[in-house]
Amino acid sequence: MWKKHPKALPFLFFSEMWERFGYYLMIGIFTLYLKDVNAGFGMTEAESADLYGTFIALVFLTPFLGGLIADRYWGYQKSIIIGGILMGIGYCLMVVHSLPVLYVAMTFVIVGNGFFKPNISTLLGNTYTTEEHNHQKDEGYNIFYMGINVGAFICNFFGAVLYIVYGWGYAFIAAGIGMFLGVIIFIIGKQHYVKYDVKKGMKEGDMSLAKIGLLILVPSIIAGVIGWMIPNNWFGSDSTDAFIFACIPIIYFYTSLYTKADKDEKRPIAALLAIFAVVVLFWAVFKQNGSALNTWADRYTDRQLSNTTKEFITDIKLAKVVTYQKDSVPVYDHQFRIQKADGKVIKELNYPAYFKNVKPENLPKENEEVSLWSTNLSQSINPGWVILLTPLVVAFFAFLKRRNKEPSTATKIAFGLFISGLSALVMVAAVYASNNGTEKASVWWLIGSYGVITIGELFLSPMGLSLVSKLSPVRITSLMMGGWFLATSIGNKLSGVLATMWDSYEKKSNFFLLNFSLLMFAALVCFIMLRWLNNIMKEKGLH
Repeated sequence: MWKKHPKALPFLFFSEMWERFGYYLMIGIFTLYLKDVNAGFGMTEAESADLYGTFIALVFLTPFLGGLIADRYWGYQKSIIIGGILMGIGYCLMVVHSLPVLYVAMTFVIVGNGFFKPNISTLLGNTYTTEEHNHQKDEGYNIFYMGINVGAFICNFFGAVLYIVYGWGYAFIAAGIGMFLGVIIFIIGKQHYVKYDVKKGMKEGDMSLAKIGLLILVPSIIAGVIGWMIPNNWFGSDSTDAFIFACIPIIYFYTSLYTKADKDEKRPIAALLAIFAVVVLFWAVFKQNGSALNTWADRYTDRQLSNTTKEFITDIKLAKVVTYQKDSVPVYDHQFRIQKADGKVIKELNYPAYFKNVKPENLPKENEEVSLWSTNLSQSINPGWVILLTPLVVAFFAFLKRRNKEPSTATKIAFGLFISGLSALVMVAAVYASNNGTEKASVWWLIGSYGVITIGELFLSPMGLSLVSKLSPVRITSLMMGGWFLATSIGNKLSGVLATMWDSYEKKSNFFLLNFSLLMFAALVCFIMLRWLNNIMKEKGLH
């Protein structure tokens, strides 16, 4: 696989694989840890979803600045190493069970990701700029993308073993070790890409970092503080208010890029801004994998196993049965099953919350041990599908290309939104199959939903990055790539906002129908704009 590619590829592949190992291990257990009433912080569904949404939103906001600093000042290698070390420290700090320390740890990860994420991808692209390898760039990125998903797939199995057997802290330490391994591998391969680490510096027409700070960062910080301090939580929580207010100056700035652009640049910039707007809704639904869909896997999915090894499961032992007499009508809630005889309660069985929606005849016996596969393993379904489906999607488009029927980049994005919307309908069917969550749903519903949205992801995510690189005016390519990350960031935060509404929906099918409606609306808007977008692509001599 490596022989015909630049010698840098395997080092960058494994560096990125271990970085994603650490990040997705942490993300896979993050909301579960926050909600744990014993060893976590005992947060509610809404509180954990809100913090999760804010975290992943900021993680995707910082690559814009990290890319600019690497381009002009630090270079890619220095930025990648510093970013990786910061992220590793952040994961390790999560071992400390303290809310203020958790916020510090999250800050390290947010800043570190800003330096690592955009620059390792850019450095990879630079190694393919020679005449010998230029024609292999797409294939190189496909191999690299597989590294991302291999890391995301395997990490949850390690995380499950560690947090079940030893505790949350050991899982976070493993994430940190994974990140440090990635940095070490990157340093070992330094000789193979040092000549491609070329700082671009400031070019004519570029905005200085000082100007970006004055026009974007400072107004955003001020607006964010105002959003945090306003009373009554306009958008549901202080963090959501602060984030939305902070985005207002940034959105205004990107709008001004269009209004101040030269005539020949206006249409391409307008096209990109339109794409940014619609993909926000994709990320708002897609990124619920760590919140609402994690909750579905935890509470509503049948996770019971038999004849399994202990490494990948958690054993639940029922609490001791208490026998007593009491005149009352039995009341069933999320924790207790009550046995009645002659109108009197004689036994109260203290079952863990997992059994709240198990049929009475399927309940385990007194003091019986039950084996369940760990909730965070569901986070490996999406990267598993990516590994399986990427070759098929690539082959499908190659087949169409040979027959001159390959759709345009914008058309692929529109179909990506539509296909992603269908994944929400799979979850609607899961709700009905489980009688609105009163019975356990088969894990195949979750696997099916992830499979459908992964196809949408493969149609949309790589195509979006391609569109930005194709349509951006050369002088503001970095800024427009920052716009893509901004759209991703806003969508990530919106995913947290949507997930906070989970408990407010008595009929869970309505929650997923909301997701379906949002994605169908985005797809409809994109299809309506399609002729306009394709015309702009043709004007630029692109497809």
